[in-house]
Amino acid sequence: MAILNLLASQRKCSLFKVLSGCDLFCRDENVVEYNQNSSASIQICALVDCNGSPMEVALGVAKLVAEGFTTFKLKVGRRESPIEDATVLHKIREVVGYQINIRVDANQKWTYEQAVEFGSRVQSLHLEYIEEPVSSVYDLIKFCEKNVLPVALDETIDNLRGDVICKLHQFVHPGIIALVIKPSVVGGFENAAHIAKWAQLHDKMAVISSTYESSIGLASYIQLAHYVDQQSSIVSRIRNKDTCRATAHGLGTYQWLREDVSEQKLKIHASPLGDGIRATVEDAHGYLHHLNINNEKIKSTYGEEKHRSYSIQVDVDDCSYLVKLREAGDHTNEKVVLLLHGFLGTSEDWVPTMKALAPSARVIAIDLPGHGESQILQRHKNSEQPAVTVQLVADLLLKLIYHITNGEVVVVGYSMGARIALHMALNQDHKIRGAVTISGSPGLRDEASRRRRIAIDKSRAQFLMCCGLECFLQTWYSGKLWTSLREHPEFNSLVRTRSKHKNIKALAKVLADSSVGRQKSLWEDLKHLKRPLLVVAGEKDAKFKDISQKMRTEIMSHAECGSDGPKGKELCEVLIIPDSGHAVHVENPLPLVRAVRKFLLKLY
Repeated sequence: MAILNLLASQRKCSLFKVLSGCDLFCRDENVVEYNQNSSASIQICALVDCNGSPMEVALGVAKLVAEGFTTFKLKVGRRESPIEDATVLHKIREVVGYQINIRVDANQKWTYEQAVEFGSRVQSLHLEYIEEPVSSVYDLIKFCEKNVLPVALDETIDNLRGDVICKLHQFVHPGIIALVIKPSVVGGFENAAHIAKWAQLHDKMAVISSTYESSIGLASYIQLAHYVDQQSSIVSRIRNKDTCRATAHGLGTYQWLREDVSEQKLKIHASPLGDGIRATVEDAHGYLHHLNINNEKIKSTYGEEKHRSYSIQVDVDDCSYLVKLREAGDHTNEKVVLLLHGFLGTSEDWVPTMKALAPSARVIAIDLPGHGESQILQRHKNSEQPAVTVQLVADLLLKLIYHITNGEVVVVGYSMGARIALHMALNQDHKIRGAVTISGSPGLRDEASRRRRIAIDKSRAQFLMCCGLECFLQTWYSGKLWTSLREHPEFNSLVRTRSKHKNIKALAKVLADSSVGRQKSLWEDLKHLKRPLLVVAGEKDAKFKDISQKMRTEIMSHAECGSDGPKGKELCEVLIIPDSGHAVHVENPLPLVRAVRKFLLKLY
C-alpha cells in the first residue's frame, strides 16, 4: 500500500488511477471512457454493536439508519444460542423494516447444526448473507447445499496459502455469493485485487473490508474498493449482464475509533441521493495528498524490538534450576504470554513470534530444563536428581510465573511444550488465563501404549548419549513427522541451531523423563477444562490433526451435557494451519501469530 501511494505521489495522481493503469481492461478506449464517466464513490457498510438486549441493538441500528446507512453487519455467535441471535435480528427488522440490507458474521463459531438452526429461524428476514457460519470447509459446503442462507467467505480466504486462486476453486458453489477481502491480511492490494477478480468472474461479490484501520489506511482502501467496483462493472459489460446494485464495502470500522493519527478528517457522509453512506475517490485522494500527522495522538513509535535476557533460579523438590528467559514488550503490560518450545528447541525458536506479539503484550520465552542456557543444579551432592517430568516442569513454571507477574499468563506451547501447557491449563488454572497448544497431545490413553513409548524414548536417550548430538539429529529429523519441515528453506539453519546444545546428558535425561509414555494421560481431565484453549495443528500433520479434533470433541461433549461452566465452543477452538506440518511455528508462522493475537483479544 505504501509503495503504491508513493507511485501515485510521484505521478501526481490518485492511487485509484495507479491501480486502474495496471489493468489490462483499461487498454480498451471504450472501457476507459466508461470508467471516467462512472461515479467515483463507494458505499460503506456499518458495523453494529451486537451487545445489549434485542431492543437495544435494534435501536442502535435505527440510529445508524437515521445517519444514512443502508447496509449493516452484525456479529452473531456470541450469545448463548443461535436462537438468541435470531431473536435480535427479528427485532431489528421489526424496528427498521426491510428497506435496509443486513449481513451477519459468525466468525466460524458455530457447529453445522447450530448454523442450520440459526438459518432456519431467520430465513424470512432476507439477510444479504452470513459470513463464515462454520469452521470446516466440509461443513461450509454442506451448509450451502442446505440452501438456508447465502454465504460469504472471510477467514477461509485469510487462511489460504500458496496458489490462492487455485485453492479458491473449491468455493465456486453458487451458495457462496461473496468474498470479504482484507488487504492487510491476504497480502496486500495486488493479492486482494486478484481475489476480487476471481470472485467477479465467478459471479460473486467482492467486498473490500478493513480491520481497525486509521483514516490513512481507509483512504487507500476506498480507492481500492472503487477500483474493484469498476472491475465488476467491466466484467458485467463484457458478459452483457446488467450491472448489479452497488456493493457496500466493509469499511465502517472508522466509527469505532475514538482518535485518529491525522489532524484532518476523512470525509465519509450520507449520499444526497439516499443510497447510503459513501466516500469518494476525490476526497480520499485529497486526504492523503494534504495529510498532516497529529503527533500528540501518537503514543509511541515502533522500532526494532529489543529482547531482554536474564535468568531466575527456581527450587523444585530437592533440586534447583537456573532458568534462562528471553523477554520482549512492555514489562508493565498485563497481557503476559509465556512461550514453551519443544524437545531440542530453545527460546530462540520464538523470536519471530515475539517480535509480532510484543507491540501488544509482554512476551516471555523460556529455555526449558535441559535445553539452551537453562541449567539443572543439584542441591546436595549425594541426592539424586529428580526426574524431569511434565509434572515437575509445570510446577517449576508455576513458581516462575509468580516471579514474573502477580496476575495470570497465557501459555503457548509447541509439541513437548504443548503437553506442558495443557497440563498447566488443566491443573494450575488459578494462574493460567488461557492456553494455546501447537502440535500437542493429552498423552496416551492405554497402559500398553505408554509402556511401548517409555521404552522407545529410553532407547532414543541412550542413542543420544552413545552416538552424540550430531548423529542423533540426523536420525531424529529423518522421521515421517518432519517430512514437510525438511522441505522448508530454514530447515538446515534450524538443525544447526539444535546442534549448539552443550549438555547432552541433561538433554537425554529430559527425553527419557518427559516421555509422553511417562506423562499422566489428560484425556479424562479435558472434561474439567475451565480455561479457554486454542488447539493448533498443521494441515500436513495427520496424526496431530486427528488428536486436535478428538480433544475438541471430548471438551465439547462434556460442555454440552449440562456443565455450568462456559460452553465448549467458547472453551476450545481448533485451528488447522495450511501449508505446514508438525513444526507449525516454523513452517507457516503468520496465520499462527494472527490466531494467537485473536485469542489474546478474546481473553483480555
